[in-house]
Amino acid sequence: MKKFFLSSLILSTPFLFFAQKESEMAQKIMDEVYKNSQVEALAHELMDDIGPRLVGTPQMKKAHDWAVAKYTSWGIPAENQQYGEWKAWERGITHIDMVFPRIQSLHGTQLAWSPGTSSKGVTAEVIILPEIKDSISFQKWLPSVKGKIVMIGMLQPTGRPDSDWKEWATEASFEKMKKDREELKKAWDDNLKKSGYTKRTLPEALEKAGAVAIVDSYWSQGFGAQKIFGAKTKKIPTVDIQLEDYGMLYRMVEHGDKPQLKIVAESKDLGIAPTFNTIAQIKGSVYPDEYVLLSAHFDSWDGGTGATDNGTGTILMMEVMRILKKLYPNPKRTIIVGHWGSEEQGLNGSRAFVVDHPEIVQNIQVSFNQDNGTGRIKSINGSGFVNAYEYLSRWLSVVPDTIQKVETNFPGEPGRGGTDYASFIAAGIPAFNLNATSWSYWNYTWHTNLDTYDKIVFDDLKNNVILTAILTYMASEDNEKASREQMILPIDKKTGERQKWPEIKQPERKGGF
Repeated sequence: MKKFFLSSLILSTPFLFFAQKESEMAQKIMDEVYKNSQVEALAHELMDDIGPRLVGTPQMKKAHDWAVAKYTSWGIPAENQQYGEWKAWERGITHIDMVFPRIQSLHGTQLAWSPGTSSKGVTAEVIILPEIKDSISFQKWLPSVKGKIVMIGMLQPTGRPDSDWKEWATEASFEKMKKDREELKKAWDDNLKKSGYTKRTLPEALEKAGAVAIVDSYWSQGFGAQKIFGAKTKKIPTVDIQLEDYGMLYRMVEHGDKPQLKIVAESKDLGIAPTFNTIAQIKGSVYPDEYVLLSAHFDSWDGGTGATDNGTGTILMMEVMRILKKLYPNPKRTIIVGHWGSEEQGLNGSRAFVVDHPEIVQNIQVSFNQDNGTGRIKSINGSGFVNAYEYLSRWLSVVPDTIQKVETNFPGEPGRGGTDYASFIAAGIPAFNLNATSWSYWNYTWHTNLDTYDKIVFDDLKNNVILTAILTYMASEDNEKASREQMILPIDKKTGERQKWPEIKQPERKGGF
């Protein structure tokens, strides 16, 4: 019995030692976050000082250079790696004013890459799309847009989000509103379809016919929230006007008031700009050619300042790197972080990294990506890797319940797009998106004018730093290589054939021209 006990003690001692070591590191990480967090300062410098990070803009390059300088100040080697080129453009002052039949400044902004105006702007009457019989009648109408500003978005029947209706309206009134809105949307779509154009191709047709500006309104179904994407015109400005002011203008046109707008949009076409990924790493001491990859896209749309998409993911990964360099300067595996460019236009930065660096990609132990908003990380999907439950569950067990409990779904399914972890899944790498709680992300901050510093929830962000730092530490320390065995995918109900694993896609290396 004594021999058995002694043997058991000898065998269990390494496990007890490693468990104690892991627990101690988790406590050190928590202490550093609670006593010396840098996330507020990083958020201010990135969102307030640099601002939005639209690919091809001087602000995007400034952000890349800022990140390299910040990593260097922490003793972490970093560099900007060029992978392509994009249309170079810089946003200028935007003023949208109704000048007839009365004066009122309107809430709105020019779309990304929109052609600019002079400082005098353009002033013209506003018109709306007619009721269209067919493409022939629409072609006959087109010349009437010459010298006019054309509104191309539908009139929304309400500016209140559904949550507001659900709370305050009668059930009958709420249902009636939804039914009316669906009918209006269908009628609008059918009318546009009869023109022979789509929402994407219509602006260019109006431009060729002589319109002097395009006005749209892409409501995000939240109070004051507008999606701000890219312009489709080449010579005339395109602006988005917030729902409240857009609806007023639309009704004035319908009632024959013939409103006039003055639009000043002083953007600059700067030719061509290089596009980059910012890469930083802490070199491994035992397996320097094996990697734990942290991943977050750096670029944003520029209606707001890109705070929750993806400023929070960016500063999360930067803070994790800072903490690990301080507490874990000689990791077993190399810890590398990728701040990807041009994710918003199709995962271009991460796809380029996968194609350009096979020597790194084929030796990635695991990758953690964060993209969807400011909330605490609530779930991790197994991404279709059969044995992901074994190592992810083991690594997560070190995270104290007081930080956050993470739901897991195994084996899950491989991501095919949406954010950058999909680029690595396509290469067969165990890559996992750290999914966050909503905080009304889709309606209020995703690609909107409201995606700003004040929407960041720093308590959640700090907990995410702790979670991600512990996961990174555990993945680096693990004596075993993470299994890459893929699940057998289910039958596609539409085709009747078995689904295939996602394939590596080529990035766009010359964009926006």
